[in-house]
Amino acid sequence: MSENDDIKLRVVDIVDGTSVDGPGLRTSIYFAGCDHRCPGCHNPSTWPHDAGRDMSISEIIARIDDNGFNVTFSGGDPLYQADKVAVLAEEIKRRLGKTVWCYTGFTYDELAEGPEDVRRLLRAVDVLVDGPFVEALRDTSLLFRGSANQRLIDVRATVEAGHIVDWTRK
Repeated sequence: MSENDDIKLRVVDIVDGTSVDGPGLRTSIYFAGCDHRCPGCHNPSTWPHDAGRDMSISEIIARIDDNGFNVTFSGGDPLYQADKVAVLAEEIKRRLGKTVWCYTGFTYDELAEGPEDVRRLLRAVDVLVDGPFVEALRDTSLLFRGSANQRLIDVRATVEAGHIVDWTRK
């Protein structure tokens, strides 16, 4: 148990055992809210900030623990709930030792210069898939992303190197 267990996040869906949102089988959590509204988005039902339902950190952690998979945050855009999603990411890593991927329509550079809650989330993420979906750059052959402008960023290596380091499958 943690003092953070009762924090509520707005969640549209949780998918157990998906293989399209990062390496291996993963638990993907789709958060409500996205103001990017990218044309051609595959998940416009997640755009409203009041979509889905409130879930506590303890409910989400229990779901992840039950299936044992690493975790991906998607949406919507998790960064619209950055303060609470940061706490969730920290709890996932501390309690369960899982890796965390995060999809966002913002760029790494925007986030690295953002407010503390956004930077806190960034520090808790292993891989950031950044940038908006651009329909004209759609490419179904790309690994774990939908358009050619999006990057798979190894966050820890990027921070250590002082420049963007692409994630590569090991």
